[in-house]
This record gives sequence, C-alpha cells and structure tokens, in this order.
Amino acid sequence: MKSYIISNSKSNPFLKTLYLQIFLFFLLIQIRSCFSSSPTPFIFPLKTQILRSPSKLQFQHNVSLIVSLTVGTPPQNVSMVLDTGSELSWLHCNQTTRDNQPDPTIFNPNQSTSYKPIPCFSPTCVNKTQDFPIPPSCDSDNLCHATLSYADASSSDGNLASDTFHLGSSGNISGLVFGCMDSIFSSNADEESKTTGLMGMNRGSLSFVSQMGFPKFSYCISGSDLSGLLLLGDSNVTWLTPLNYTPLVQISRPLPYFDRVAYTVQLQGIKVSGKLLPIPKSVLVPDHTGAGQTMVDSGTQFTFLLGPVYNILRREFLNQTAGVLRVLEDPNFVFQGAMDLCYRVPLGKTRLPNLPSVSLVFTGAEMVVSGDRVLYRVPGEIRGNDSVWCMSFGNSDLLGVEAYVIGHHHQQNVWMEFDLEKSRIGLAQVRCDLARQRFGVGL
Repeated sequence: MKSYIISNSKSNPFLKTLYLQIFLFFLLIQIRSCFSSSPTPFIFPLKTQILRSPSKLQFQHNVSLIVSLTVGTPPQNVSMVLDTGSELSWLHCNQTTRDNQPDPTIFNPNQSTSYKPIPCFSPTCVNKTQDFPIPPSCDSDNLCHATLSYADASSSDGNLASDTFHLGSSGNISGLVFGCMDSIFSSNADEESKTTGLMGMNRGSLSFVSQMGFPKFSYCISGSDLSGLLLLGDSNVTWLTPLNYTPLVQISRPLPYFDRVAYTVQLQGIKVSGKLLPIPKSVLVPDHTGAGQTMVDSGTQFTFLLGPVYNILRREFLNQTAGVLRVLEDPNFVFQGAMDLCYRVPLGKTRLPNLPSVSLVFTGAEMVVSGDRVLYRVPGEIRGNDSVWCMSFGNSDLLGVEAYVIGHHHQQNVWMEFDLEKSRIGLAQVRCDLARQRFGVGL
C-alpha cells in the first residue's frame, strides 16, 4: 500500500506537497539533534597538591585539586586548580624562558602561534565579563585587562586572550578565552611559584565549562589517596549509584553579597549523629543583601558556616566527643583563622576513635561527613607527645565571608555532578578510587 501511494504521488500535487512537508519535518529534527547533541565527554585525572594558590579565603596553605593539560601551538604543559567558585580561567604567563628551558609552571604566549589577545572593545570584553568582581579595563595597547583579587591579599593582573586547549587524545578546543596573567602578587613567593593557573568552572559565560558547551560535568575525589577524576560531559554509566539532586538557588536581580554565577544550593539543616540541630531556618537563607548563600566550591578545602550556625554545631560536636577526645586547651590557636575546636591525639595512635558524623541537609539531598573527614590533622603542629586535630568546619565570620562554603574536603568519596542544563547538583556516595579504575583513569 505504501509503495502504491508513493508511485502515484507524482501525479498528485497535494501528496507531493504533503510528502515534501513530512520530509522537511524529519530533516529539521535530524538537524536539530545534530546541533543540540552534547560534546564528546572528556575525562581527566585529578590530583591534589599543597600550595599557596590565590584563595577566596585567608589560608596560608591549601590542598587544591589539580588538572593537567596542554595549551597553545605547539602544546605547553600546564597544571590548573579546579575551581567551581571562579569564572575566569587563567594561566601564569611570561614571555621569557629561564636559561632557554621551558618552565612547567609558566605559559609563554610568544611561543604559541594560536595565541590571540582580546581587544578591550570586543564583544567578549564588553558583554561577557559582566559577572567579574572587578570590571575589566583597557591597557595602553587597547587590550582587555583583567584584575583578580582575593581575600588572602593575593592578586593577579593580565590580559584576556584566547588559545587552543588540548584535551588529550579526545580533541582540541580552539579559541578558548582565558586570562594570561603576567603579574601575580603573593606574600609567599616560594609557594606562589608552584601555581600554574586556575580552571574556572562556575556558571559565568567565560568559565571553562560554559565555553566548552557541556550541559554537565562531574568529579570524584578519593578519600584514601586524594586522587580523583574530572568528567566533562554526561557520564552515562550504569554502575553509578542513583544521584540525589538538589536544585540551584537563582536570584536574577543583582545583590551586593550574592554571587549569581556560583553553584548555590539551599542548606536546610545540619545533623550530628542523626540529631537535627536547632538551627533557625531564617539564618540558612540569603538575606535582602544576598548574604548567607550556600556555595559548593571545589577551590576551597574546608567547609565554613556563618557564626551562629557554626557555634551550634561546635557545641553539639563538643558534647558528643566529651570523654572520647582530649580538647586542645589553647584559646590562642585557631587553625586557618577559622577553626577553633581542636583536639590532642597521641602521636602513637594510628586510628582515631569512632567520631560523630555530620550531615549537611539540602533540599532533596544530603552530604554525610563521617570518619576521619570530620577532623583534620594540622600539619607540623605538635604539643608534647600529641598531634593536633581540628574539626574540619570553620567559622566564616572570622574570615569576613558572608556565606556558607562547602569545600572539597567534605566532598571526598562523593560523586559530584553539576547539571547546568537542569540547574541542579547531584550527589551520591561512591568509592572514588574504584570509579577511577572503572573509567581507566590514571592506570
């Protein structure tokens, strides 16, 4: 019957028009599916490094998540701090080499034929930098000049530029915009020299993930050796535990203390060993100025809570560890300037006692911090025959930060999916070392 109609459609103008419309309809669907399809997923190994990278918080040293790749033509090796709390990716740039030898911590734009500086009157500089904390300016060469400053008094200056980023065997991305920073100030030059750059992964238009056009990305950090993986694109894995999703909080109007391109979620409450703490709901939501948002930030190591909430958690944790841990009685010792609940643990003790778990309750999801992750051993701090361990939650009021910040220390062994398309974050408890093996990363 179908072949009969087709053979006779040549003499029937109505059928010819109908079949042409059907053909064009299905052709349009095919075209749309081609253009709307997600880019091919990319997988990178993650490693940790103790360095003094420019930080949004006043840290002397910070354990950072590092992604290694190559940039430019011919490719130059770079290492970048993975930071979901920043927009602009940047590299430490220098137009000279030391003794004609390439410096693995510095990108040389003069040695890349694909490097292109961005003029200050270009659409990129004018229209896509609106969420920068400090608006860009024009330098003497009419190039787009960016300045980044951080709470630890460090800063970096340089020009916006574009170049080719090489993503291993998966492919190359040409024309990716980043900051080529030739002026980096830090109070510790030795530690600063370890910093290559930063991979901005927030929701801003010039972030690495936004420019790549991926609808989502994920990472997973092992709790044993602190290695991990970064997945750009959809995982599409069947073995992964079903994720629990929490929606992103979005406020369209500009507020002085609200970061509109951060990954902001709604903190509903906190539990200690399953006990819900008596925290007023009003202190967990942003106020009329935007202060009090809860941000998921891979560029920050620990988790920081506003003063009233931190004090409630501190009091309950202290009560539940009474008789189990010996408190460090030193009011002058505050780790990282924000963690003032610390304990003395004998140096010969190989394992900590059973500790209360701390659960961060979000809308639709929960992040459970248990075991050794609840405490953090302070490097190099010895009191008599004891090491010093501090509760790995800090008081953001002591840092002058008007926000809750969920750091990567509490994201260990949690599959973290950032779904930009559906404006949500997915969480699932998982052995991240096994996830690396499943993906064949770092083997």
